[in-house]
Amino acid sequence: MASWLDMDPAPDVEAEAARTLATIADEVSQCRACPRLVEWRERVAREKRAAYADQEYWGRGVPGWGDPLASVAVVGLAPAAHGANRTGRMFCGDRSGEWLYRALWRAGFASQPETTSRDDDMVLSDVWITSPVHCAPPDNKPTIVERDTCVGFLSRELAALPRLSVVVALGGARVGGGSPRHLGSVVGVRRAVAVDEQDLGDRGELVSDGVEDRLARLSDRLDAAEQTMLPPPER
Repeated sequence: MASWLDMDPAPDVEAEAARTLATIADEVSQCRACPRLVEWRERVAREKRAAYADQEYWGRGVPGWGDPLASVAVVGLAPAAHGANRTGRMFCGDRSGEWLYRALWRAGFASQPETTSRDDDMVLSDVWITSPVHCAPPDNKPTIVERDTCVGFLSRELAALPRLSVVVALGGARVGGGSPRHLGSVVGVRRAVAVDEQDLGDRGELVSDGVEDRLARLSDRLDAAEQTMLPPPER
């Protein structure tokens, strides 16, 4: 018997999700609610890292992105100063993003193994990528106040995904407003799990009805990537 995850949603459901997520993305990119984060992201965008001196930095809040009909949400802590704060795409442009997107590709969630810009040809299928903090924080450490100020965007994103059934919290997101318990309570998803270097085991039973095998493959790919190139926090 086919599950609800296997059923094609009505076109208006997808369109409404896409509209809502686009609205949230616009608000994120224009948000200036946290003075410390605004000052830092814009200073980094002006001064740049030497390797990217010829590139125009995004220098704003970084929206989540992916498939509006995603059943899986991957949640990290925050954008990196010279990663997503430069490229404008969540977790794109730093070492953490390299292994994440490669793992997503190998598990069938991404159309290609690498993404270098918000304008490249990467397409995500059945997955949404976001974070509880949308601006790059100094030393990769948002304050509790900054997290609490920003986490409403995350809650709204998850609530806008009509097929969402599982949330994967990566690394620092576990203590950054993206803990499994918190994320699961946001929209009542069926599973919310944590993934980091201490917790990369067999998660083939995360969720049933269509995504179990792909999540198990993603778990294996994340595990392999973690063993071969555990990235340091991007500064």
